[in-house]
Amino acid sequence: ADLMSVYQEALAQDAQYRSARAAYEAAQEKLPQGRAGFLPNITLSGTRTVQQVNADNITFGGVGNVNPPEVTIQSRGVTIAATQPLFRMENIVIYQQSKIEVSRADSQFVVAAQDLILRVAQAYFDILDAQVDIEVAEAQKKAILIQLQQAKRNFEVGVSTIVDTNEAQARHDLTTSQEIAARNALEIRKRTLQGIIDRFPENLIGAKEIASNLANLQYSSMDEWVRVAEEKNFTLKIQQAAYEIAHQNVKKTWAQHYPTLDLVAQYSDQTGVGGAITGRGIDLVSKSIGLQLNIPLFQGFSVQSRVREALALQDKALHDLESTRRNIAVQVRQQFLNVTNGIAQVNALKQALKSSQSQLDSTVLGQKVGVRTEVDVLNAQQQMYSAKRDLAKAYHGYLMSRLRLSAEAGELDEESLTQTNAMLIK
Repeated sequence: ADLMSVYQEALAQDAQYRSARAAYEAAQEKLPQGRAGFLPNITLSGTRTVQQVNADNITFGGVGNVNPPEVTIQSRGVTIAATQPLFRMENIVIYQQSKIEVSRADSQFVVAAQDLILRVAQAYFDILDAQVDIEVAEAQKKAILIQLQQAKRNFEVGVSTIVDTNEAQARHDLTTSQEIAARNALEIRKRTLQGIIDRFPENLIGAKEIASNLANLQYSSMDEWVRVAEEKNFTLKIQQAAYEIAHQNVKKTWAQHYPTLDLVAQYSDQTGVGGAITGRGIDLVSKSIGLQLNIPLFQGFSVQSRVREALALQDKALHDLESTRRNIAVQVRQQFLNVTNGIAQVNALKQALKSSQSQLDSTVLGQKVGVRTEVDVLNAQQQMYSAKRDLAKAYHGYLMSRLRLSAEAGELDEESLTQTNAMLIK
């Protein structure tokens, strides 16, 4: 599997990303909820009653009834009431606030998508790093074993001392322990990726060779990256939306001082009204339409208190926004330095690997002609394998820094991951 195929699995399997998607879908309902404050509110109510009335106090023909009958009275009623808000300042603010909340949810979902890319890439590169550690340990162990066997033969024939044999044996035992630790680290890191894609990853494709066009960045200067991040960073957009929502909360709380004006209409159709009193109900049909004006006069200073609370929370949101802006600028500068320094480090380690390989070849040749010892060969091997491991890890770190820099600039997407994947499999 390559990086893109693992990412495609993560889109379908990662529980954290699916949770973010569900939260995004839920937040989309804020807009119709906010719009509902401008639409009419219509209610329909109905009643149906049957009453048994004892007619003790009812006289018939001026003479009291000796055996008063029970009177059954049936009544029913249907009422339709409609209220159309004409002016409610609070509803206007709520609708504006709902649009901001939907915009914030959009940014939060983008951040979740970018976080998924970063988590998948980090877990993928961690596995590649562990695989490199194992490969280097295996190759080093194999080479040291050859040297160990040769040292034993040389000792047996008397051309070397026991010190060379002990040195080779110590190096062999140390490499064995390093190989065990590397295999354990690989299993742990594979299970980290398993938590994202819900399956145990097998063979992951690593870089067969280091790409040469490492300096190909979209923006050349650090200040330009910072400027782009201040315009596009989605975490900053989330905090900006939080400040705007806090500002709208102040307006919504203050709107409780405003009067409200509604258009109210009602239709009522009832039968059997008043039968429990008169013994015979009457039918009533009523229709009404009019304007209803409510003017708040005094609410115990509660509105003033909530306004002060909302103003304080607005100040908090403003300070949080400024803190977020500064932190993002710092992160962009750090990631830019990681990328540029990573380019220099990878290039230096590429040259170091070539030099280490040449040194190893020269040392092996020197041992054959008697001018280098067994320890010299072991040290040269150690240096060459360390350079190989460091180069692979530096390259993976450079690729990860590119992704993080794109995320801080608000430009991390699947295309960025595709480019990174191409730099791995070429």
